[in-house]
Amino acid sequence: MSLKFGTSGLRGLSTDLNGPAAAIYATAFAQYLLSSGQAKPGDPVLLGRDFRASSPDISAICAGALIRAGLTVLDCGTVPTPALALYGLEKGAAALMITGSHIPADRNGIKFYRPDGEIAKADEEAIAALATELMAQPAAIDATPATADDHCGPAVQLFLARNEAILPAGALSGLTVGVYQHSTVARDLLVEVLAYYGARVVPLGRSADFIPVDTEAVSQATVDQLMAWTAEHGLDAIVSADGDGDRPLVSDETGQPLRGDLLGLIAAQLAGASVAVTPVTSNSGLERQPGLSILRTRVGSPFVIEGMLEAVRGGHSGVVGFEANGGTLTATDFNLNGTTLRALPTRDSFLPVLAVLSLAARSHRPLSALAAGFALPVALSDRIENFPQETSTALMAYLRSGMDNLATFLAPIGKPESFSDIDGLRVTLTDRSIIHFRPSGNAPEMRCYVEAETAGQAEKLLEQGLDCIRAFGRQHGSG
Repeated sequence: MSLKFGTSGLRGLSTDLNGPAAAIYATAFAQYLLSSGQAKPGDPVLLGRDFRASSPDISAICAGALIRAGLTVLDCGTVPTPALALYGLEKGAAALMITGSHIPADRNGIKFYRPDGEIAKADEEAIAALATELMAQPAAIDATPATADDHCGPAVQLFLARNEAILPAGALSGLTVGVYQHSTVARDLLVEVLAYYGARVVPLGRSADFIPVDTEAVSQATVDQLMAWTAEHGLDAIVSADGDGDRPLVSDETGQPLRGDLLGLIAAQLAGASVAVTPVTSNSGLERQPGLSILRTRVGSPFVIEGMLEAVRGGHSGVVGFEANGGTLTATDFNLNGTTLRALPTRDSFLPVLAVLSLAARSHRPLSALAAGFALPVALSDRIENFPQETSTALMAYLRSGMDNLATFLAPIGKPESFSDIDGLRVTLTDRSIIHFRPSGNAPEMRCYVEAETAGQAEKLLEQGLDCIRAFGRQHGSG
């Protein structure tokens, strides 16, 4: 089984997960909860899933394993991950979300939640250790779905109530917003929430087949489609989310996607946050934004959550987190629109979507102008898919082995001046542009992030960086 924990949950090929592996990891999670005192026999555990073809079968296997382990399964059906997490916090229940998020349809995964929120890296290690022990034993597979009542309705209603209290009534009146529905579990709720606030909503691109949408590296084909839709329908914006609805996608009135870290920044400003925790891959211009202290981490929601908890333990109030993919987390309660927005320390796509659209409505300015007003460096990212992980490992070892190797690798691009090794290798060049090489934590992909003063410079730098990665792959038999 080639399954591993990545930046958010367990990931691997659907064929590897759909069978004994699902039962093993669900059983390991149940044993961990029971042995650590976070659950007792008979306690509820929530179960949700995305629209991937493999998700119902994997969900059923997990349900059988959890029941055999002595827990009570509450089936929440196809709901956004933040809705499942919020319902778990409300009920004090652990949860599993069957999803591969944004990765290709032939892959899937499981996200795990303790009764008090998303698991940390230490929890992942404990679950993985228990799973390793169980792999040596025959795994009983019971694909019978849970017999508990359907809990999709209560989970959805709680999430709707949260999002319908964030803004004043009619806050989005005057906006015409497309919702790219594709196969995200957030597709109907996005339409409902935006219409509730008075926007004219145009549903777009609903698909019965699963479509992987990576909000951090939006494909050119997707951008072309967004541009066509905005022109056809006269849209002020198009919004969407990834497969499990925890990462937002927002395009401006021309169809160009806004950076996810900009969405997180706008959400932090809407909430009145004083501290934002974000990975090293987020825009370097965040530190120049007034009134907000930025704390940097490695990539992945567990690291962002730990950073937020450290900020809270350090006495900070008004703590949020966000990633370059746009997923926004809250570590503390916030007062918005006269009500309390409960802390939700897991990625959420709805808060940043509402924040940026409400800013556009209040300012009566197009999203492209609003984005330009933040004066952030132009930041782009892309990935090379089907790039073997062993080749990624070899590339990173080569780059880290000394400045001579790094300079040789970057010779077609520029001269390195300094670098950060927090997560991958983030290099500042002598012209102050930035290029960052990082293997994906959950798929055979190599990612490249760049920052430059102008869009043209950033586009050229990104293509040069990808070309260098491809050349290394060819030299090592994977290109």
